[in-house]
Amino acid sequence: MNKIPYGRQHISEEDIEAVVDVLKSDWLTQGPNIKLFEEAFAKYVGAKYAVAVSNGTAALHLNVLALGLQPGEKVITTPITFVASANCIRYCGGEVVFADIDPETYLLDINAVRAILENDKEGNFKGIIPVNFAGRVVDLEAFRKLADEFALWIIEDACHSPGGYFTDSHGEIQKSGNGNFADLAIFSFHPVKHIATGEGGMITTNNEMLFKKLLNLRTHGIQQDFQKKIYDHGLWYYEMQELGFNYRFTDFQAALGLSQLKRADQGLVRRKEIAQKYHDAFANAAFVHGQSGVIEGHAYHLYVVEFENRDKLIGYLREKNIWAQVHYIPAHLMPYYRQFGWKDGDLPLSENYYSKCLSLPVYPTLTEEEQEFVIDTINKFYRG
Repeated sequence: MNKIPYGRQHISEEDIEAVVDVLKSDWLTQGPNIKLFEEAFAKYVGAKYAVAVSNGTAALHLNVLALGLQPGEKVITTPITFVASANCIRYCGGEVVFADIDPETYLLDINAVRAILENDKEGNFKGIIPVNFAGRVVDLEAFRKLADEFALWIIEDACHSPGGYFTDSHGEIQKSGNGNFADLAIFSFHPVKHIATGEGGMITTNNEMLFKKLLNLRTHGIQQDFQKKIYDHGLWYYEMQELGFNYRFTDFQAALGLSQLKRADQGLVRRKEIAQKYHDAFANAAFVHGQSGVIEGHAYHLYVVEFENRDKLIGYLREKNIWAQVHYIPAHLMPYYRQFGWKDGDLPLSENYYSKCLSLPVYPTLTEEEQEFVIDTINKFYRG
């Protein structure tokens, strides 16, 4: 059996043709395809505005900048995420406060967040960054109520969940990134994600003021569209209004993203089929302590199973050319965050999850034969 990774991009002939067309055009960056991709993606998730940027981490950084996070101000997030969800807070000099997860959903526990806020004596919390881990979408309606109670903003880290959704208290479907509850949302187009552009990210929002600020911040804080010029210069004139960054997207990436977006729903269908098969295979296994399960609205970027004797299982799978992966080492236990006082035992539910979790291969081009091989190999390991 050839190598079976936990995730893999799918590049079609249509994708290649779309990129080649741009390479033959006059625009490689800052061209018309970027706006087309932004508009198509905003429509896909149901948001008013979208801003394409160089990667998901850049999207997070620009979000906290646009929301005005200042040094020393606190933001709550989950430790079960890629470290960028926390690092963006540090980029602005903010303080990261990790809250534990719900062991049933693997998502940030709203009750743990409430406890932190209610015990706060300084009133220095500014925001919450919930993460749609593995593709399961956070109940942002509930988080919005909590955030409003404490006058906080919300950034939805939706890197794992394009096309995913949750159902609100009125029975209505709320798409990941639609901006109805979060101030801003971010997505990633890394090769293992649902939509792959090599690198790249997207911010979505329904707030026009934040949208315009993000456009400015992604390009060095430079504006060419303004009503009052300091001097009466010509059409070449521009102004640097604030300190921004070069977080721009390219036209050929946008062309690839547009092409991939056309079959995004098709990819979701296949991911859900794979998830169902894993769920059924391990539903009654004695060596399984939990799994992602079959959840309405789950986008299945990952399918996670909590295995007994996980570490030895990983080694066995690698011998068989199955490259399952651990998502994630809890961020609060990274050496960088330990220097701020975080230590083993601080977030026991997250740490217990980490000791058992393993992400099994999930991607649209995974064949039935390959998935059967993964399942059979795991069963053989536990049968001895």
